[in-house]
Amino acid sequence: MSNYLVAMEAAWLVRDVEDIDDAIGVAVSEAGKRLNQKDKEYVEVEVGATPCPACGEPFDSAFIAANTALVGLLLEIKIFNADGEKHASRIAKSEVGGALRDVPLDVIDVREFDDEEQ
Repeated sequence: MSNYLVAMEAAWLVRDVEDIDDAIGVAVSEAGKRLNQKDKEYVEVEVGATPCPACGEPFDSAFIAANTALVGLLLEIKIFNADGEKHASRIAKSEVGGALRDVPLDVIDVREFDDEEQ
């Protein structure tokens, strides 16, 4: 049994916003609030990064059209005593998905870590 850090990307919709920074703030706040209500305070929430197609530099994953934003969030959770990467991914999606119903989730990275790295 091993311990894993699982990173997931979530697509968060924010309505009635005019500014990217406001959309990001609302998305992170709403996701954190829903996770905290389900006692999932240990899930790290931050805005995701998308590489620029021209230069490759990362920028915040957020897009606004018609005062509605789609914000890409990065969610990280530590999974302990999993049988492997696939098992850790399933546990992570179940834990986070239960708190964030109707939010699309995609596992983007799974890394094993030692007990000393906690």
